[in-house]
Amino acid sequence: MTTRRTRKMTAPMTGTRAAILMSCFSLLLAAEIAAAQTTNSSPVRKDVYAELAKSPRKAAARRNPLEQDPDAVIAGGKLYALHCAECHGDLANGGKKAPSLRAPEVQQATPGTLFWLLTNGVVRRGMPVWSKLPEPQRWQLVSYIKSLTPAREPDSGVEPPRNNSIPPTPDR
Repeated sequence: MTTRRTRKMTAPMTGTRAAILMSCFSLLLAAEIAAAQTTNSSPVRKDVYAELAKSPRKAAARRNPLEQDPDAVIAGGKLYALHCAECHGDLANGGKKAPSLRAPEVQQATPGTLFWLLTNGVVRRGMPVWSKLPEPQRWQLVSYIKSLTPAREPDSGVEPPRNNSIPPTPDR
């Protein structure tokens, strides 16, 4: 015995119905664009720092065993240039791919929180998991990040332009 599949037929969309749906879609799109322009025109939003608050209390309380080691900052800077600068920028001011590491949210985070974030990453936002990087190297990165001068102005998420030109001297 064979069974016959029946296909449920839906009524074609009428012109009025299509116009209403297109109007709703246009209004939603316009509202989304307006909200994006008014909240923050930079490519990196402030909510990216919310991940810092997700570290477990025990992880946040961890101390950096290399905190007093000046060589850790230098080694961390080399690791930063190798693994992090591509996304966070050469000066750690952030960019299109990743937030500033000079932002108050990062600089006020505990070393344990930063270590936890490096270890676990934020994969859905493009931050890789660095758990395969040896633990001492992750602490060196934390030392480097904590050594950065905090941002003075509100973080725009964009690196400042580099000025390699020599300013003109006034004629005397």
